[in-house]
Formats: sequence, structure tokens, C-alpha cells
Amino acid sequence: MFAFFNKIKERVEAFLNEKNFVTDCLNKIEEKTGIKKRYLAIGAVGLTGAYLLFGYGASLLCNLIGFFYPAYYSIKAIESSDKEDDTKWLTYWVVYGFFSVGEFFSDIFLYWFPFYYICKCLFLLWCMAPVSWNGSQILYGHMVRPLFLKHEAAVDGMVNNLGGKAMTVAENATREVLHTLVRNRTIGPAQSEPKGLPSVPPSEPSVD
Repeated sequence: MFAFFNKIKERVEAFLNEKNFVTDCLNKIEEKTGIKKRYLAIGAVGLTGAYLLFGYGASLLCNLIGFFYPAYYSIKAIESSDKEDDTKWLTYWVVYGFFSVGEFFSDIFLYWFPFYYICKCLFLLWCMAPVSWNGSQILYGHMVRPLFLKHEAAVDGMVNNLGGKAMTVAENATREVLHTLVRNRTIGPAQSEPKGLPSVPPSEPSVD
């Protein structure tokens, strides 16, 4: 447990020492108030937790917490040459996707649970925590990966069939549209003959 908190502390210290939008804002507040940005960050975390418990729109805030931090480090992982962190964050997004799908069907029941959003936030923090017992690694290894390997062939076949059918439907629709355009352009409305001046009948010679 102490190792977990030490790693969290190290990660927070490293984040606060980086130059980004959050640390720039904290530095400005620190200059104006004289309060160290470490304590400002702790206060922000405390206010966030209280808002998740009692505030309006806690669902949005919880989803932002589960998205922005992993997205930031996912972009850094893409830009780095090390592929280990790529695998780590890809694993997180896979677990996050499964969790979001499950939450979609169960949210109507879990919404009434008093501490649902704070529990969800803690779950997402566990999934992105920089520890050996990281939640996304455990859930992927024990649940997602065995399920995927068991149904991989069936899912591949279904995806290929759906892809082939979608391509066929798109080709048929495109062909029908082109045929309709060509037919309308070929047939078209009959052009009306230009109207001429009314003909004047020849006058008969008058007899004196």
C-alpha cells in the first residue's frame, strides 16, 4: 500500500514539474497567492471528490477525468520511441471501451447509487495507476484477453461478412444512382418545337 502511494506521489510530482497547461495555471496561482502548487493540487483533488459526491453534472466530470489524463499520456506515448507505454495505454483504452459499453446498459440502475460516480472515478484511477497491479492490466489479462481469444475466429468471420455485405450494398447503391442519372439525362423531357409566326393565307384576287 505504501509503495502504491509513493508511486502516485512520484507521478504527481513529475506531472507538476512538467510544463503544460495545468502546471502553467498552478504556477500563476502560486505567484499570486503564495500557496505552493502541491497544496493547490491537493485542494483541487479534494474539491473534485466533493463535487463528485454532491455536485451537479458529476457524470461529465468523471468522464473527463477518465479521458483527459490518459489521452495526454497516450499522445506522449505515440510520440516516444518506447513501445511499452503504447501497449500500456492501448490496454487502458480497450478496458475503458468495455466498461463504457457495460455502463451504457446498467447506468439506469447505477445512477441511483449514492456514491456511484466517486466509485467510478476511483475505478478509472485504478485502471490508469502507475503500479504493477494496474487495473487495466489485470482486467485485460483475466477477462478481456481470454474472451477475445475464445471468440476471435467467430468475430473475424462476422466482421468480414459484414464488411463484404456493406461493400456490396454500397456498390449496388452507387450503380443504381449512376444508372438513374444516365437514364434521366438520356431520355429527358421532349424538346418543344420553336413556335413560328402564324401563317397568313394568300389573298384571292379581287374581281372588278
